[in-house]
Amino acid sequence: MKRKGGYTWRLREVMAQHHVFTATELVPLLRERGIGLSASQVHRLVSGTPERLSLQVLSALCDILSCTPADPVATTAGNAGVRKTATGDLPALSANVAKLRPRAARILPDA
Repeated sequence: MKRKGGYTWRLREVMAQHHVFTATELVPLLRERGIGLSASQVHRLVSGTPERLSLQVLSALCDILSCTPADPVATTAGNAGVRKTATGDLPALSANVAKLRPRAARILPDA
């Protein structure tokens, strides 16, 4: 069975727990740790869900917020749904359908 994984980006929640309420507060804190992101990049990091994130940025965020990587990133995994086939969608055959089947042909010799 196939498994499907996903994640939820919870950086804003973790920031609020540590009394950091705006993305602009993070910019100098990240810069102190060697991460040179602009204010707009940090805003997108805080307000959106990143598809890619460098480990340097993640480790700097964890250092600033005194958390582990599991705090801003909540992972989920579950079984992927099984695709339905058309066989279950067919209506039941009625007795009249059997009458519509072709009969075997009889070959007669030339007379």
